[in-house]
Amino acid sequence: MKATRTLAHRIRRLARDDEGMSTVEYAIGTVAAAAFAAVLYAVVSSDAVVGALTRIIDQALSTQI
Repeated sequence: MKATRTLAHRIRRLARDDEGMSTVEYAIGTVAAAAFAAVLYAVVSSDAVVGALTRIIDQALSTQI
């Protein structure tokens, strides 16, 4: 009987515990991270950025020592 009460007490305590993120918060965080990644990919793969990076790399490779 005591073990049942102890188990019930532990379950109630775990059910009230608000530590960490809930499933909804994880979902919102995942969607926000995916949206940020999509925006970052769009910026990095834009013609202006690709051209600038290409010029920097070409300049670095063609530098005389």
